[in-house]
Amino acid sequence: MARMWFAGPARRPPAAGRPKALRLGFTLEPGMRVGLFGGSFNPPHEGHAHVAETAKRRLNLDRVIWLVSPQNPLKSRDETADLAERVAQARALARGPGMIVSDLESRLGSAYTIDTVRTLKARFPGVKFVWIMGADSLAGFHRWRGWTQIMRETPVAVVSRPWISLKSRFAPAARRFAAFRLPSQQARTLADREPPAWVFLFGRFNFQSSTQLRERLRRSRS
Repeated sequence: MARMWFAGPARRPPAAGRPKALRLGFTLEPGMRVGLFGGSFNPPHEGHAHVAETAKRRLNLDRVIWLVSPQNPLKSRDETADLAERVAQARALARGPGMIVSDLESRLGSAYTIDTVRTLKARFPGVKFVWIMGADSLAGFHRWRGWTQIMRETPVAVVSRPWISLKSRFAPAARRFAAFRLPSQQARTLADREPPAWVFLFGRFNFQSSTQLRERLRRSRS
């Protein structure tokens, strides 16, 4: 005979059987305009800060979240510094209100940008996300997993970088989505646009690069 249960306070399952709540370390409200600035930041430098600050100002964003990747799938693990070290260095550079540095991708177990973007959109409905990258990233964007889906999931802002800006404007991704590029004068409307939509932001150059800094460190050690 089936057992009968009397109504009473709901009992929570044992802690060991419950999935742990993901602590993001930040909160976002519907209607916010939020830039997602992903990268390995190996190491972070003033060029990264320049990209983040330019995007925040030109796109009229409320927040910019630096998503420090545990490991770039396109780069060697041997040359990637410890995640905690890179996060700490990025926090020292991410100046001003609205700048957030996060190791979210490590806690999500997310190796690919497309998964991170979809997770954040599901977690924060009503938030207007924009993916931010430097022009050097646009040049190789077509090698990212799900790059066409990224363009269709969220608007994208590309900030000019030395030496590569002109070349990146003719990269496969730029050509593929040429019809959806906005004039830079409309950059402040990007977060309100339905993707695909992207903009190329020109401005002063910052000549620092992670590659040069790693090479300088190798030379000093040798």
